[in-house]
Amino acid sequence: MAVTNQTARLVVLISGGGSNLQSFIDACGGDNSDLDAKIAAVISNKPEAKGLDRASQVGIPNIIVDHRAFDSREEFDANLGDVIESFAPDLVILAGFMRILTPNFVNRFIGKLINIHPSLLPAYPGLHTHQRALDAGDAEAGATVHFVTPELDGGPAILQAKVPILADDNASSLAARVLSVEHKIYPTVAQWFCSGRLEMKNGQAILDNQVLGQTGRTFSQDGER
Repeated sequence: MAVTNQTARLVVLISGGGSNLQSFIDACGGDNSDLDAKIAAVISNKPEAKGLDRASQVGIPNIIVDHRAFDSREEFDANLGDVIESFAPDLVILAGFMRILTPNFVNRFIGKLINIHPSLLPAYPGLHTHQRALDAGDAEAGATVHFVTPELDGGPAILQAKVPILADDNASSLAARVLSVEHKIYPTVAQWFCSGRLEMKNGQAILDNQVLGQTGRTFSQDGER
């Protein structure tokens, strides 16, 4: 569990535009911040990732660890892990980091590694989540923040946000609506962790000393604290 008597340190991993990263930058900013934490570093596996510019603009150290420079996934993950550890993070945040991580990497940071997935897990792990929800005729979609375990998108859920699927939705319009709630729930979960309310123990997510169920807690638009 994160240390609660000092400002927690976050490392954020990205591969693209960094809109979820921006939600963390905004949440950590100012005297009335929603997230009592500092982003110690932003790391991307792609040098062209626009999220690196977001970090640079606010003075956050940003580093490229290009997966193409390594001979194997294991070698890349080992190097990435060393870079992360050099910043002594309390919490590692996957924010659109488009790499499947090896079990050795996940186990190195187990319990302080979280991800956001654009579906209501356990439904639709993996890719193309919005189109899969549309094809299935689902009434709603959403996003899930979860602890990361070696099973792809299979770690214990912490918080979900739901959005209705509208009659004229396509994958792009649904994705945009889901993304807007991602930006709300992801920093919320980080604050729970950084304030000592949230932990993973025995493979379960525990919030305020209560074990969360298979789908975690459900976000309320009125504010989930």
